[in-house]
Amino acid sequence: MENVAGLRLPSPLVELEDERVARHGVRVWLKRDDLIHPEFPGNKWRKLKYNVAAAREQGASTLVTFGGAYSNHIRAVAAAGRHFGFETVGIIRGEKHEPLNDSLAYAERTGMRLEYVDRETYREKHRLEFGDAYVIPEGGANAHGVRGCRELVGEIGVDFDVLCCACGTGSTLAGVAKGLAAHQRALGFAVLKGAGFLNDDVKALQKAAFGETTGNWSIELDFHFGGYAKRKPELDEFIASFEQAALDWVYEAKMMYGLYALIESGRFERGTTLVALIA
Repeated sequence: MENVAGLRLPSPLVELEDERVARHGVRVWLKRDDLIHPEFPGNKWRKLKYNVAAAREQGASTLVTFGGAYSNHIRAVAAAGRHFGFETVGIIRGEKHEPLNDSLAYAERTGMRLEYVDRETYREKHRLEFGDAYVIPEGGANAHGVRGCRELVGEIGVDFDVLCCACGTGSTLAGVAKGLAAHQRALGFAVLKGAGFLNDDVKALQKAAFGETTGNWSIELDFHFGGYAKRKPELDEFIASFEQAALDWVYEAKMMYGLYALIESGRFERGTTLVALIA
């Protein structure tokens, strides 16, 4: 499944150079999963590769998935369909707004059929029937997606104490936490408002993928900036000040803002090494 032209694995690992971090005596490395492939933004490739393999094994001709208007996952599934010969359908939460944003325009241009449903229907999406199509959950949040995320830990060639990631569905956190050594832990940053439910979701995903849960992770709930796909001026100012990567304001910018805030508050002891997943 890794014969896609231009696929860059392992993704680069680069040290963050920023006095705002260095003065607190900690080191931060950026795991640049955003550079894996231009058509599979972020770590979406990791969540999709085992799902695509499963769809092939089942003989499915169509991939169906779900997402909001700004979903990178929708974009990535559309790309997977084009690369691997599947028809694709995206169930989009909310009404259609034109012109389409970049993610939805790309998905439609790539051949995905977009179907828009109201929020009540979307909440009950698990009840929808799709015949013989292979259904990939929102964000790739299933056992296949979690197993794919686990693999990125083995690519990190430096010793570290904490691995940080943004949390939408919790699948990335569930996977990477399972891959850590005994002295390491994972820290998620929720991009949703009122996301305490993610604690249960991560446990359920780990149970489905690995048959057990781990206790080496936690989730920060206070850096959502008003909720999913919402932003505030201080977040935009932070993005403008961050020079080593173009941060996605829906996900990774919130994580990095939160990480800087925790470093500034003294959460991490001097000498701590952190890895932040730019996905």
